[in-house]
Amino acid sequence: MTVLVTGAAGFIGFSLAARLLRDGANVFGIDNLCPYYDVALKESRLALLRRYPGFRFALVDIAERGAVESLFERERFDTIVHLAAQVGVRYSLEQPLSYVDSNLVGFAHVLEGARAQRVRHLLFASSSSVYGANRKLPFSESDNVDHPITLYAATKKANELTAHSYAHLFGLPCTGLRFFTVYGPWVRPDMALFKFARAIVAGEELPVYNEGRMVRDFTYIDDVVEAVVRLMAIPPAAGRDDAAAVPEATAAPYRIFNIGNGRTVELMHYIRTLERCLGRPARLQLLPMQPGDMVATLADVTRLERAIAYRPATAVEDGVGRFVEWYRAYYRTAPP
Repeated sequence: MTVLVTGAAGFIGFSLAARLLRDGANVFGIDNLCPYYDVALKESRLALLRRYPGFRFALVDIAERGAVESLFERERFDTIVHLAAQVGVRYSLEQPLSYVDSNLVGFAHVLEGARAQRVRHLLFASSSSVYGANRKLPFSESDNVDHPITLYAATKKANELTAHSYAHLFGLPCTGLRFFTVYGPWVRPDMALFKFARAIVAGEELPVYNEGRMVRDFTYIDDVVEAVVRLMAIPPAAGRDDAAAVPEATAAPYRIFNIGNGRTVELMHYIRTLERCLGRPARLQLLPMQPGDMVATLADVTRLERAIAYRPATAVEDGVGRFVEWYRAYYRTAPP
């Protein structure tokens, strides 16, 4: 069995590929090594994956139709986990067309490749950001998500709709993964945990939006990977309604899952936990709310637990501690 992991040099893609390789799977990874953040970090992840004989890699930009078509012509895949995307909520305010290219055009190219090969299962990354202006907590997969508040969220909602059409028209088994604030070792430098750690270590001011009055469903990376691996093994079947995202989806082999911890953590507690793990105080710069930010997120993971008999459970204190261990080792940052 060969698994195609798109975005294999990214945070979640790397972590999933490493787990699959340790389990003995053959993994074909693609990535365009976009300089949205430090490419050296992506290269370091790939260097670890290349240690496994079952790993192959190709530099491919999913937005380039010819490159993706060529990939699917010369390679065969049993399962695809599509994680490649232009990420970041705030960046979508600055470079919207990069989201159109990667998240809309690129996703269509991957869907076409999966359809042509009739792959057993296509799993794709969505996001908790699709819940947008929703205020009811916890967020459930059956909630209406027609009010995104960022272009990034809109592209992820579009991915869900497009995947459902392919599932309905072509019988392509598709599973959407709504990730909730994933963190841990190898996290992206643009994410809060990394930025907070860098600022604390450097003794710089740490920008805290909405003056810290936010809560998040922080989900540890190993828990996310475990959930994805279990879901890979059970492609949806047409006609099943136990995990369908909306009633009209039951006729297609399609479903959506929240991938979250199912618990809220106050942002200030997250920061205080990081302070304790680093052994250094943070200098907080309290700022107003940023456009596109959500005040609170919380996943209802009932559907996930019912499907795979598993729910993410790593406490934020443990997860932040493991991140700090990695951060110190990778950047050779000594304790105070």
